[in-house]
Amino acid sequence: MVKKVMTNPPKSNSASVLTDPALLTNIKAVIAQARSHVKQVVNSTMVHAYWQIGRLIVDDEQQGSTRAEYGKSVLKGLSAQLTADLGKGFDVSNLRNMRRFYLAFEKQETLSLELSWSHYNVLARIENPAARLWYMQEASQQNWSVRALERQIGTLYYERLLSSKNKQPVEQEAQQNDLEQGIINNLQQFLLELGKGFAFVERQKRIRFDDEDFYIDLVFYNFKLKCFLLLDLKIGKLKHQDIGQMDTYIRLYDDLHTSSDDNPTIGLVLCSEKSEAVVKYSVLSDQKQLFAAKYLAHLPSEEELRIELQKERARVQAQLLNQQVKGQDDE
Repeated sequence: MVKKVMTNPPKSNSASVLTDPALLTNIKAVIAQARSHVKQVVNSTMVHAYWQIGRLIVDDEQQGSTRAEYGKSVLKGLSAQLTADLGKGFDVSNLRNMRRFYLAFEKQETLSLELSWSHYNVLARIENPAARLWYMQEASQQNWSVRALERQIGTLYYERLLSSKNKQPVEQEAQQNDLEQGIINNLQQFLLELGKGFAFVERQKRIRFDDEDFYIDLVFYNFKLKCFLLLDLKIGKLKHQDIGQMDTYIRLYDDLHTSSDDNPTIGLVLCSEKSEAVVKYSVLSDQKQLFAAKYLAHLPSEEELRIELQKERARVQAQLLNQQVKGQDDE
């Protein structure tokens, strides 16, 4: 009797499992959609919760307390109790922001689910109801970041459009936001594809200091360096205060978000003009030796980033031009 010799079945090549690019693309799309949905649900829930808190505060205030007395006593006590019971996020200034939010948007159904609490915190400061509604709709339709919204409000975009006979120059100036957002999108992907330990943390990260909100364009964590990298993009010339602002971000981020085993946070300021780009790493003075000795080996050079920034600006400008031409053709 001849015994059959059992041979081990050929091992499957794990690398060949995902040879179909369509399968990988479809799975990534499902995951991205799910993450986006979760983020939108969380954002919507937070916005509506803060609206409800604002309504409760206003309703209670109208039961007899004067506004001045309410701000000094009741809100202070409410803040202390909520903070003790629920943790951070309920300081007096935040409660005032929720109250102002409700007063600015008393009809809850007018709220756009596309915008975050940070957007509404900015919008609620606009006194003109018509301007406030217009900025809300534009921010939602154009997908403006919080910083882009602040810039448009600061340059009186709505008011200038309303009063200008020739609206094209005003609209072209506003397209700088689209340029900035497009560049940030591509830079985010560029850093993740470097393969040097970068992980994406957050976009438009809000940090608060002395009742003032600051927004960082991109935040990464580098697992090889065990430190955070803050990235800020400017459209225009590099100014001395841009570096100073990044130093402020670094100090605040170290104080608020780093752990004892994290290395010091570093910053990256990128300025893009029509003809040139400037890139500067920013580290606090007492960390320069560590940066030179350890960090630089795992980071793209300023020259590499400068070249990439120029490429991305040209690419995004071409995309925006094509969209503009297409829009004119459709008309």
